[in-house]
Amino acid sequence: MTRLSTLLDEIDSGAVLLPEFQRGYVWNRDQVRGLMRSLYRGYPVGGLLMWETTSDDITVRGGTGGSGTRQLLLDGQQRVTTMYGVIRGTPPPFFEGDANAFTGLHFNVATEVFEFYAPTKMAGDPTWVSVTELFQKGPFEYLTAFPDVERELLNTYLERLNRIKEIENRNFNQEKITGTDKTVDEVVDIFNKVNSGGTKLSKGDLALAKLCAEWPDARKELRDDLERWRKAGFKFSLEWLLRNATAVARGRALFSSLSDVSADEFQGALKASVNYIGTFLDAASGRLGLDHDRVLMGRYAVPVVSRLLHMNGGGFADSVHRDKVLYWYVHSALWGRFSGSTETALQQDYDTLEKGGVDSLIAALERARGGSLSVKPDDFLGATRGARFYPLLYMLTRVDGARDFGSGLELRAELLGKLTSLQVHHIFPKALLRKHGFERNEINALANFCFLTQDTNIKIGMRDPSDYLPEVQEKHPGVLESQWIPTDPDLWRVDRYADFLAARRELLADSAQRFLESLRNPNGSHGEASLQRLNVADEVVDDPRAAQVRALVDELVDRGFAAPVVDTEVADPVTGAELAVAEAFWPDGLQAGVGEPVVLELDPEEADLPRLEELGYRVFTSVDALRGYVENESLAAIGGDVAENREPASTAPDLGAVAGRFADRMTDVYRRALAETGYNATHYRAMLAQLGPRETARRLLAAPTVSDGFAELWERGRMDLTVEAVVVDPEFAGLFSDEEREVARRRLDQFGYEA
Repeated sequence: MTRLSTLLDEIDSGAVLLPEFQRGYVWNRDQVRGLMRSLYRGYPVGGLLMWETTSDDITVRGGTGGSGTRQLLLDGQQRVTTMYGVIRGTPPPFFEGDANAFTGLHFNVATEVFEFYAPTKMAGDPTWVSVTELFQKGPFEYLTAFPDVERELLNTYLERLNRIKEIENRNFNQEKITGTDKTVDEVVDIFNKVNSGGTKLSKGDLALAKLCAEWPDARKELRDDLERWRKAGFKFSLEWLLRNATAVARGRALFSSLSDVSADEFQGALKASVNYIGTFLDAASGRLGLDHDRVLMGRYAVPVVSRLLHMNGGGFADSVHRDKVLYWYVHSALWGRFSGSTETALQQDYDTLEKGGVDSLIAALERARGGSLSVKPDDFLGATRGARFYPLLYMLTRVDGARDFGSGLELRAELLGKLTSLQVHHIFPKALLRKHGFERNEINALANFCFLTQDTNIKIGMRDPSDYLPEVQEKHPGVLESQWIPTDPDLWRVDRYADFLAARRELLADSAQRFLESLRNPNGSHGEASLQRLNVADEVVDDPRAAQVRALVDELVDRGFAAPVVDTEVADPVTGAELAVAEAFWPDGLQAGVGEPVVLELDPEEADLPRLEELGYRVFTSVDALRGYVENESLAAIGGDVAENREPASTAPDLGAVAGRFADRMTDVYRRALAETGYNATHYRAMLAQLGPRETARRLLAAPTVSDGFAELWERGRMDLTVEAVVVDPEFAGLFSDEEREVARRRLDQFGYEA
């Protein structure tokens, strides 16, 4: 047994360390609350597994620990890190992760609830006590914190605070593994077995575990490189960088090939691969204009480029060679070369490189595509920024002389001056297309996108193209052609929208084919990689679906869950076929390395749901469904039941007949939505049955964003049937607080409905 306070002191002294092969901290705020609740109530929270060793073969985090016996924490990292962070108010020395997950925890002495600090809820309320401050000050510092509380209740409060403080003295069962004969492989195997329900080690982690034994700073070096790229606008994973280093060191795709690589050799390979990646990014950004993470397609082609540059002495032979490599890179990305079995495809390409360089790579890709790498109009049929050809549209904008509708200038940083922020522009405004009954995928068709300066995009606003395109054509001749806009005015009418898209796809395909072939042609123009970076502003959110997704992502990240990839293709890991273009995708689970991949797909009819489920992906087809799943998981993590964690019921007075009429209206909107729009609000109906009309309304208003029902009714042009529209009715003013009614009014205003 070991006392918690003693364990924390041992961490401070460097006697308790973390094996370098362990991944970082992945818990979210709900798990932190759940652990503290269990500790407060005296519930079992599990023991610890330590490896006691004098061996120096295992690289550690948290300090060197000096020579002699070291205690390596094999099982219990998440719990120990949480307790250390909450009690000390700072992460432990071995910490790697997001400290926000355990920062700002408070305890309510009246309700005995743990929650993270929320200013609007807790500011000025003495019953909310900072847990970290409590551990630092002790309970008796709060003797005068509750001046208006009777003596008996004050004693109750102090007893509860003391119970938290006493967590420091709790004893934990500690098992130890001993023996100087244990190898890295054996320790890793033990770790994986005891963590069967927790964070798994990836193949990359296992390879690093061995390398770190000889080079303790290997993982830190990799993280530092990744951080430099992140600041430059590119987000890469540690495993991706390791693949590049493996390609350089061995020309092999499997991480197991690093087993006989010495630390010195790996250091050299890593340094070289970082330089090669920099060379590639300079070329992709300066020659193709692919200057930020959103448009850097096909990143698993980069290890192949790293290998190619290594074989070529560290750089491109000349601009002709560079452009030929970029030609292969773009086509490998467009056709999903690495969407399937990545390691198989990588090894095939490494072997192909050995035989004939980039020319052999291009020939192999052509054979795989039936002898042709041409871009066709139908390739631009995709919708949303997650479409595979979205980066190609951006690339063409940068390299083919696209000009701004407002200024008439080419979209180049050196010409635009301060107007260097671009934004996606819908040529046919979304509101106009919705008004005429077009579906989401039609509205967000790739061929309806172009890039303009943010200033021009704002000025055009929601104008009809038949109104503003003639002005652009007259003021800046040639600008429409530079943006691949069909110049036939008949195609600018909303009733010809489908024909407009078809005509623009033809123009885009022709431009793409011409430019890409110029990269491949040795006799073509192969200029300098001189395009300067442009900023791309976020698209204005003007529909409830996008607002729902953005709010959900922000909420989950704030609660300590992993950040998803948004608007992204989800490919079959075996065949590489596109299975969905998801609004959000968590490839490693909502918590990195824990649980199955999660997909949010709001257009299920466009996705291969059976295949996604067959692959073990957890698929959600509505924001409310995913939020409900997270809430249920959170309740399990926190402990207790729904009733215990529910917000208190409304304190508004029961207005009798008014409340009755409100109940009738809430039922009526469901019936009318079904009869008049075909929308069957099953979730809403279940809420009414379980919670009643007023509590249902309050729950929906308290959510961070609008519900699925609101979004569905907005798409059908019937926001008069939303709960928000009922709540703002003056007749029901007495049933809700001013704040609740303001939320309802703001949502209706935001999406264009005047109550």
